[in-house]
Amino acid sequence: MSKIVLVTGASSGIGKSIAENLCQKGMVVYGTSRTPKKEEINGVKMLPLNVLEVDTIKTAMATILKNEGRLDVLINNAGMGITGPIEDTPTDEIRRVFNTNLFGPIDVMKAVLPQMRQQKSGLIINVTSIAGYMGLPFRGIYSASKGALEVVTEATRMEVKQFGITITNVAPGDFATNIAAGRYHTPVFENSAYKEKYAENLALMDTHVDNGLNPQVMANAVYKIIQKNNPKIHYKVGGFLEKFSIVLKRVLPDTWYEKLLMNHYKL
Repeated sequence: MSKIVLVTGASSGIGKSIAENLCQKGMVVYGTSRTPKKEEINGVKMLPLNVLEVDTIKTAMATILKNEGRLDVLINNAGMGITGPIEDTPTDEIRRVFNTNLFGPIDVMKAVLPQMRQQKSGLIINVTSIAGYMGLPFRGIYSASKGALEVVTEATRMEVKQFGITITNVAPGDFATNIAAGRYHTPVFENSAYKEKYAENLALMDTHVDNGLNPQVMANAVYKIIQKNNPKIHYKVGGFLEKFSIVLKRVLPDTWYEKLLMNHYKL
């Protein structure tokens, strides 16, 4: 039977590429966005879902179960970016990012786990970020939210393994998507002590995204994970230097690694 898949944040970027690719591979794919403009996009059945609103998560799950009777795969992709010096970033915006990137995915997992437990099978793929493996200047909140989801994935994976459920995460690097347009950018305040360096790094971050990989690379990686009998705990999808940076952090003294990052970000 075709796998039944739910992809959150499927209206654009990586989520859209993943959802459409899985459709092309013959899976029944439900995608979500906060306000879907069409009921179906390139074969993906679109449902309204806002990870900040638990009722919409439950309604989407109920719709899938009514139509299909089961759910085989959840791809927890919905999220948002944020930039800014920690000192200058409004605390309300920090909370909003954690609600979207951490608590939202947790609520989606909570909604699907009872059904997967009943089935005694299921796969959850949490989309995190290579940035979650390190504290990046002017992206510290984003790094922290994605790093937290990595750790939650590790813990939940052990808790649910007894029920035949597998949880893994895939951490993308920079991809050529519209994520920069959807980020919350802390303004470059005229009186900020970080004004010059932050402004320089905003331009650098946008360049990284513009020169990023094609989202299809991520879509292919997710498909391969779904096909595996025993997925690993962590997957990284990105350029060589992005993935190598994680290795360097593991083997270098902390101060050496910090110096590498500061040189890269011209600090």
